[in-house]
Amino acid sequence: MNPFDILKKPVVTEKANALNEQGKYSFIVHPKANKIQIKRAVEAAYGVTVEDVKTLNYQGKAKTRYTASKIVQGRTPSYKKAIVTLAEGDFIDFYSGV
Repeated sequence: MNPFDILKKPVVTEKANALNEQGKYSFIVHPKANKIQIKRAVEAAYGVTVEDVKTLNYQGKAKTRYTASKIVQGRTPSYKKAIVTLAEGDFIDFYSGV
């Protein structure tokens, strides 16, 4: 399986950037991917050594919108996030292609 089928996109927020300085990187991943698949995908895509993978499942939030004709209710999509700890001295540069 292609590593980018498992890794959907990196999380680029202030909180995630603070973790980057500690050698931890966050990714939105495929909901059915396990820790071993995530580790192999990060190592193949970025050429680094992964020491630890932590996963978090986020439930989508309920949203309500009031329109002129009716009330529209729905949910934002659920997603899975992985926090990957790299070996000492390894790093990923998300901004190199910008």
